[in-house]
Amino acid sequence: MKKILVLHTGGTIAMKEDLLTGGVSPDVINPLMDAEIAIPQSVELFVEDIFNLPSPHIMPEHMLRLKNRIQQAISQQFDGIVITHGTDTLEETAFFLDTTIGQQIPIAVTGAMRSSNELGSDGLYNFESAIRVAACPEAKKKGVLVVMNDEIHSARYVTKTHTTNVATFRTPTLGPIGIVTKQRILFMQELLETKQLDTKTVTGLIPIVKAYAGMHGDLIEALGESEVDGLVIEALGAGNLPPETIPAIKKLLAKEVPIVLVSRCFNGIAEAVYEYAGGGKELQELGVIFCNSINSQKARLKLLIAINNALSKEQLISFMQS
Repeated sequence: MKKILVLHTGGTIAMKEDLLTGGVSPDVINPLMDAEIAIPQSVELFVEDIFNLPSPHIMPEHMLRLKNRIQQAISQQFDGIVITHGTDTLEETAFFLDTTIGQQIPIAVTGAMRSSNELGSDGLYNFESAIRVAACPEAKKKGVLVVMNDEIHSARYVTKTHTTNVATFRTPTLGPIGIVTKQRILFMQELLETKQLDTKTVTGLIPIVKAYAGMHGDLIEALGESEVDGLVIEALGAGNLPPETIPAIKKLLAKEVPIVLVSRCFNGIAEAVYEYAGGGKELQELGVIFCNSINSQKARLKLLIAINNALSKEQLISFMQS
């Protein structure tokens, strides 16, 4: 018998629609707590309503609480973890857990795009699918997985791509690593190993700035005056910025504030290619760290974890680029 711990955190999967107003909001009691679902006979569920929050209310402190509970569950000999979560920040929580816990235990994160009493609600089906994935032998050593709409995605790369569609979660460039069928769980890709780094704290101010045509350095300079602990920039193309931003970037780097760069493009990676003013090569030579395989919201969490571990400059660069 496999012991699977279910941690409910709230989100649309735990909400109801007001039939008069059309508004969707958290129910007094999480409807998943009493839901009738079909689970494999070899699975025993242990369910906890750890918190009941819309996902925009989720903070790094909540992610840390989840991580601590999962580490406790590992010591209690659980075989897998299922987390239900709102979809707006689901990818961030999943990535945080993947970065801090990694491959120690199968973890499947799921949610819903339609609340529990809406026509075509997808919550219970996704919940059942996540339980099946967390309990299957093939999920071991796969890192944290996002299970939605019959697909299995790696937490490292998956992102929400549509505001309302049930097929919102996509993995740019690579696609899903597996699928859920009526009878089987099929994994079709192997993941490269990445570094994991545990953390006990999640303090620090790390904003995200998105580059655009005509951008100046005023905002970056203003952030430098607010004692930020780090900065993530969504750069243009392969990793370039308007040249007017360079003086502000130099000032921030002179204060030894780490600046991490990703691309604002949906597909592809950031890399130092161009040698013109503001191009990737100049930015890299200045000391900007290229984080070439994840989006800005995940890069922010990764930098937060690194800062809270007081990594040296060389260690931080290695960790962010891994």
